[in-house]
Amino acid sequence: MSDDHVYLSLAEGHEDDTRWAYGTGFEDPLHGVDTTVPEGVDAASLAADCVALADDALVSAQRLAEWTTRAPELEEEVALANIGLDLLGQARLLYARAGQVDGTGRGEDAYAYFRGADDFRNVRLAELPGGDFAFSVVRLLVLSSWRLAHFEELSSHPDPVLAAVAAKGVKELTYHRQYAAEWVVRLGDGTDESHRRTRRAMERIAPYFGELFTAYDVRDEVVAVLRQVTEAAGLPMPVYRPLPGTGRAGEHTEHLAPLLAELQSVARAHPGATW
Repeated sequence: MSDDHVYLSLAEGHEDDTRWAYGTGFEDPLHGVDTTVPEGVDAASLAADCVALADDALVSAQRLAEWTTRAPELEEEVALANIGLDLLGQARLLYARAGQVDGTGRGEDAYAYFRGADDFRNVRLAELPGGDFAFSVVRLLVLSSWRLAHFEELSSHPDPVLAAVAAKGVKELTYHRQYAAEWVVRLGDGTDESHRRTRRAMERIAPYFGELFTAYDVRDEVVAVLRQVTEAAGLPMPVYRPLPGTGRAGEHTEHLAPLLAELQSVARAHPGATW
């Protein structure tokens, strides 16, 4: 299967080819949405879910930002930056919702900049250092496939705010997944060196799959996408060797703390500062 066929197949059912960064669109996804927590929805659980999803997005966006000035081509640098902005926009809305419903009234900056690594609830795959383009696009394929499947479910969540954020995110994540799939096929079916690096990236990521499937029951959807892409790329499906622990419980790798230190340095050095 060519990468064009993979692209078209994965785009099926998502005809709206939205590629704008989250913060640059002209429609407010929450315009007219009732922010009252619906009866029967546990506010504490809702806030925790929003924070976890926001942490995934924020940490992923920070890793993607590391490709600025380092991507193989200028076009890919712009694409990765825009994907990062999409995720950053999702994080902002989810943090804002958490602050509305958890009783603290905290703003998005408080969640992003003034919590330590132990308080973050992102999955560990998001925090692993990249360094290799093949690893970054394979990780993007896995995380975007996983997040897209979950956001499709959340688009009918009883909380109208979370449902609206998820519905908007589905359009963006569809493109993220397509972009990553194209690159995985191109690299896997490319030179011997690009194939070797992509295969190694799959092997490096495989131990972290179990944590994703534990967090949300979307294993079948994600595995179907990975099987389709790996077959087109001439790559073997990764063998799952789950690691103990989970970032959802604050159990992280040694890579998260330095990543957050860089992310939070300016805000902590100048708390309360404005432009």
